[in-house]
Amino acid sequence: MINKLDLRETLPIPVLETSTAEETFQNQTLRPILKLQNELYLSLFINYAIRQNADFNSLSTAKKSNFIEQSLQKDNVLKSIFIGITIGMFTLQELEVYNFDSKVFNKRIVAMLTERLKKQIK
Repeated sequence: MINKLDLRETLPIPVLETSTAEETFQNQTLRPILKLQNELYLSLFINYAIRQNADFNSLSTAKKSNFIEQSLQKDNVLKSIFIGITIGMFTLQELEVYNFDSKVFNKRIVAMLTERLKKQIK
């Protein structure tokens, strides 16, 4: 039986002695999940953007970037959906780490997703 870890690509990000526990979790857990779920995040956001702003596709790159940032900062439902998609790919052990400092990890998830979406939606 395939487990969640088998689905994720191992990213070549070295774990340094100076890396904090949060950085290690981000690089070994969050980044591979964001990469795995990329198409889902992208599709959900594009559909959201078109529902919110019918002329989203005609906006300039700068305005799209601003819209992405504002949406992920202010729309708590959207933010919760994206965080939930990410948490859904955790193992129980990873969930325990996440629960220890969920606010910090949520901020990291949203920041990484914001950058990921801005790079892909032009």
